[in-house]
Amino acid sequence: MQKKTKENLIDLSSEENGGSVLLASDEFFAPKENLLKKGRGEFIPDKYTELGKWMDGWETRRRRKKGHDWCLIRLGKPGVIKTIDIDTNHFVGNHPTQTSVDACQMPYYSSMGELISEKCDWIEILTQSGLKGDSQNLFTINDDQVFTHLRL
Repeated sequence: MQKKTKENLIDLSSEENGGSVLLASDEFFAPKENLLKKGRGEFIPDKYTELGKWMDGWETRRRRKKGHDWCLIRLGKPGVIKTIDIDTNHFVGNHPTQTSVDACQMPYYSSMGELISEKCDWIEILTQSGLKGDSQNLFTINDDQVFTHLRL
């Protein structure tokens, strides 16, 4: 059964629907796979790992160099993206302050090499936008193309 949102949209990126995070620039504090887990992130006050506070989300180190953190997501099914939810639940002070999202249409099981090569025509579907901590940051996407992969 496909997970649907309250607007009756299918969550194409959901792990439940076959979505997966293929690659991320950093996973120091919490793994990239947490991005696509079911539901909103939870907070367990007394839970720690060898790296510090356990977080139910994707958490990277602070960057001292230029650039930004990123990840590549393969959607569970090809589809038209109508809404993007960047959920920063329980991330306060350590949340990203901005995001942008690119999308492409490639063969479903494209290699990493293909996805980062010039063969892949990434299209910006969300321009750089501000994010709030401890919030569901919802963005409407106005593009009717079918996509298979996202770059956050």
